[in-house]
Amino acid sequence: MDARAINATLRRGQTPGEDALRWFAEGLANGAVSDAQAGAFAMAVCLQGLSVEGRRALTLAMRDTGDVLAWDLDGPVLDKHSTGGVGDCVSLLLAPALAACGAYVPMISGRGLGHTGGTLDKLEAIPGVSTSVSEDHLRRMMQDMGCAIAGATARIAPADKRLYAIRDVTATVDSLDLITASILSKKLAASPDALVLDVKIGSGAFMKTADDARALAQSLCDTANAAGCRTSALITDMNQPLAPALGNALEVAEVMRVLTGQAAGPLAGISAVLGGELLAHAGLAADAGDGAAKITATLADGRAAERFARMIAAMGGPADFAAKWHDHLPGAEVVRDVKAPIAGCVSAMNGEALGLTVVSLGGGRMVESDEIHPGVGISGIARLGQQVGAGDVLARIHAASDDAADRAEASLLAAIAIGDAPDALPPLVHERIS
Repeated sequence: MDARAINATLRRGQTPGEDALRWFAEGLANGAVSDAQAGAFAMAVCLQGLSVEGRRALTLAMRDTGDVLAWDLDGPVLDKHSTGGVGDCVSLLLAPALAACGAYVPMISGRGLGHTGGTLDKLEAIPGVSTSVSEDHLRRMMQDMGCAIAGATARIAPADKRLYAIRDVTATVDSLDLITASILSKKLAASPDALVLDVKIGSGAFMKTADDARALAQSLCDTANAAGCRTSALITDMNQPLAPALGNALEVAEVMRVLTGQAAGPLAGISAVLGGELLAHAGLAADAGDGAAKITATLADGRAAERFARMIAAMGGPADFAAKWHDHLPGAEVVRDVKAPIAGCVSAMNGEALGLTVVSLGGGRMVESDEIHPGVGISGIARLGQQVGAGDVLARIHAASDDAADRAEASLLAAIAIGDAPDALPPLVHERIS
């Protein structure tokens, strides 16, 4: 077998066999496959697709290029994954909330991809935090506080770590097959007892239509359940940012406002819904509604905040972060209000354009080697259906320079439509797939 032959098979619209896909995954992990060959593979899969059997084979092959963890804990191991959106910092709320309910949550997460922010980049906006956690440290965190959010080590799905970075810079992110294999190769390596998938739909998601979102949700559920992990998916709305802020430190600030009782809204709501689904799967709640109430209670009474603070300290962050997070989070050199040019109703948003605006500010990566400015982004973003007057603030830009703020302001005004009120606002949860 060789990479050229496998890529030629894909180019002809055929799915390579299980052995060929396993060979390619191992080549990604051990360097036998070059960056050029990996990029060609990603593009061929993106354009031609894989069969259902090929998708499952690639997922398990990528998982098996590294360690598959085994646990000896006195409660269920649970996990959640989002397919990516803007202002989506649910993981930072949900992991400690689930732990406070008696679950164990070893959450293997990723960095920014395309226009979407990365959970690891958000955590590392907190001074001192390192998401590079050894397996031994991960196990200690499970015993001590029940949750950890970390990057895949070199021993967890190394094939995905390499392909993930290549997809980000080769315009091959939005492939059902590659998204499924990327998500589940890492998630299944952590050996959860149950998994819930948050499949985003709308202008800020990779999946823009109901059919595409449903297909991805079904692909993820089928693949994970076939591997023995009880899995369901919720299709949730991403026609506007989930939190009213985009950017790493700015999103952490929104998380802290929820954890400290200063804010609620859609971010807290979807965290409760997803957590309720998991607690019901694990037998820690009578049903999903009961589970959602349990998650909400941990956010309201400070138990989730306490777990989060302990997790941050264990990963090298400030011991007093929960109490003094305002003092620790980095800011930006230029902060500017963007005002509505006309009066009307916020009728639509281009979420992808908003995400790319943050990337252009330095809050994401254009190439793999880019360093992220943790303090830049957009905050105070108006919501769909909100009435604004001419000159009212639509959002606030946090930039490294006036020139960057000028460019971001133009992009932001182009991404937010002001007109007549929409007939109906989109629901938070569109559909459940099992």
